[in-house]
Amino acid sequence: MRGIPLEERKALGALLEQRSQEEVMARIPQFGTAEIGNFAPPPETVPPALGALMFNMERGVHLAEIGEFLRDCPAVQPFDLILANELDDGCARSGNRNTARALAESFGLNYAWGLEFIELVNDENEKGFHGNAVFSRWPIRQAGVIRLPEQYNWYFDRQKRIGGRLAVFAELDVGGRPLGAVSIHLENRTHGEGRRLQMEAILNAVERELPDMPLILGGDLNTNTFDGRDKEDIGAIAGSPALRRRCLEEVFQYEALLPVAAEAGYQIVPEEPRLTRRKPLPGGDFLPLRLDWILLRGLSAEESRMISTAREDLTYARPGSALAAFTGAELSDHNAVWALCRPD
Repeated sequence: MRGIPLEERKALGALLEQRSQEEVMARIPQFGTAEIGNFAPPPETVPPALGALMFNMERGVHLAEIGEFLRDCPAVQPFDLILANELDDGCARSGNRNTARALAESFGLNYAWGLEFIELVNDENEKGFHGNAVFSRWPIRQAGVIRLPEQYNWYFDRQKRIGGRLAVFAELDVGGRPLGAVSIHLENRTHGEGRRLQMEAILNAVERELPDMPLILGGDLNTNTFDGRDKEDIGAIAGSPALRRRCLEEVFQYEALLPVAAEAGYQIVPEEPRLTRRKPLPGGDFLPLRLDWILLRGLSAEESRMISTAREDLTYARPGSALAAFTGAELSDHNAVWALCRPD
């Protein structure tokens, strides 16, 4: 996707002092389209069930290690598609690489990537683009983006960004039959009602863009059960075992987007409480959260699992590999979710 010169990015950002994100984004055509890399030949046969992986890759900063995780971790196999969040294009923190394209090329996958934010805080960014992707072993017939109702203006955050949350959709050609895939990233700096509005926008757009086909939706839905800006609420939850349980066991009561999806006919995976995010707390503790989901319609999950990205669980790393040499606490700040999906 074509970048924007640094001085032009700064000038566009400065407009946000007086104008809305929507007005400024309308001046930037990159926000309205998906980048598509459709170069991988399809598999020779269609399996009876498809492996779907949902993974927030934390900006693609540890791209080599993530590639080895996808190649060597037995728990993510097999995968036919990946619904990925947080992949940079032209950000200094990830080597100014197009991380989605690099990952697709290394695995022989097709991909569609959508622009979520333009980062403004680092002048060493070649583009400063950051977004979400769908990866597929199967050809992509069409792809696009679904822009979501704004729940937080990221220009006035310490991260200082142009843009807002989105979903990336793709229609895949699986042996001549269509399959809809959608990678979603909902707002963390809002409450459950804000996320419900965003999910409803996605479900409505999917009916329009991907009609009459099986659907695999997934992403970091940020189902915290609280507003991510509310430090007082977060502190109260962290200090109470009873309130902590709600973040894993009572998510449906606090996050209306999940019942809304269920009412629209989607199976929600995983059904049992599974930690997918370790939110750091002062003193070295963390708050266990359940943020990452796969939603299925026209297919059913035969099995599903959560795959840890904590360093102590990377026991399958090959000797001498980047993954074996990894010294961070976790490969990503999210675990991955996998499901084996059989058409109904």
